[in-house]
Amino acid sequence: MNSNDIFYLLALQTIDGIGNVSARKLIDHCGSPQLVLEEKAHILEKVCGVGPGITKKLKSAKNFEKAELEMAFIEANNIETISYFDQDYPQRLKHCYDAPLVLFKKGNFDISNQRIISIVGTRLMTNYGRQFLKQFLSAIKKYDPIIVSGMAYGVDICAHQEALNNNLTTIGILAHGLDRIYPKPHYKIALNMEDYGGFYSEFWSGTSPERENFVKRNRIVAGISEATIVVESARKGGSLITADLANSYHRDVFAVPGRVDDLYSEGCNMLIKSNKASLITSVKDLEYILGWKTDGEKVKNVQKRLFVELEGTEQLVFDKLNASEKQVLDLLALECELSIQNTISILLQLELKGLVRSLAGKWYEAL
Repeated sequence: MNSNDIFYLLALQTIDGIGNVSARKLIDHCGSPQLVLEEKAHILEKVCGVGPGITKKLKSAKNFEKAELEMAFIEANNIETISYFDQDYPQRLKHCYDAPLVLFKKGNFDISNQRIISIVGTRLMTNYGRQFLKQFLSAIKKYDPIIVSGMAYGVDICAHQEALNNNLTTIGILAHGLDRIYPKPHYKIALNMEDYGGFYSEFWSGTSPERENFVKRNRIVAGISEATIVVESARKGGSLITADLANSYHRDVFAVPGRVDDLYSEGCNMLIKSNKASLITSVKDLEYILGWKTDGEKVKNVQKRLFVELEGTEQLVFDKLNASEKQVLDLLALECELSIQNTISILLQLELKGLVRSLAGKWYEAL
């Protein structure tokens, strides 16, 4: 979207009662953010969930005043704005039903065609967790993944720092606006991250790191990545919320096991015990589940079965797979404009016909 579209998109965000999902419905219905704000009330009220109270707010001049102030901040601080409708919006995140309407970006990074791993855990990290992260990020650098976390104390900031130590791009997902860094002691690391990564936030300037914002941030941490790793966690905590969100988005979740009497291994052990996370002790576990291979490794070719008749959606899914080396389930469903469940059913039929092979980590490839 151009700056004019972003301005109207921000104006739309100022209206109480319009969230990310309802805003997308309105834009799809009208064609653009500007047309939403210019549309007649009786037409807008035909859209599900939009009543007279909201349509009245759409016409308020205050919407534009707030948007103008935020646009001025964006331009003065060289912040990039990425809308849900843009090509460079994170594709995995776009597949989440509650994806942010706008992301504010600062830094130097490109997430297209990149392996992305989120790392979360307790703020009261122990030496056990610290040593795991040090060894794990040193071993995983051969794949050059992007490391995502939430800039909090403990596991988060350790993950960012170890990523920098290993020359890996790292992205902090913030629970506040880009006018500050929280907590303040992480400011120095944040400066380094702008050169070798950066930040995403859905929050406007002036937004404080309130408690509820951390939960909202967690859904971006979970949704943007291929997999989430919980390093250490007590029985309750934000990292377990992130793990639940990742599972709801059909992402792989890993948990580092610990001793049964360790307070900050209780959450990880519980995730493994309840089959909500795969056990991870080294990069080899991640490689196996996600099907990661280095460029030097080759997969044995399998002879394609010829002259197999396919129905419409089967042909669509097969063609998408055949055009790429391999594809992860959620992105394949997104590209084919099919539900996850429908895509799984079609892939099963293609496997039975010998045209598709399932790989670890919800990946598939055409044969």
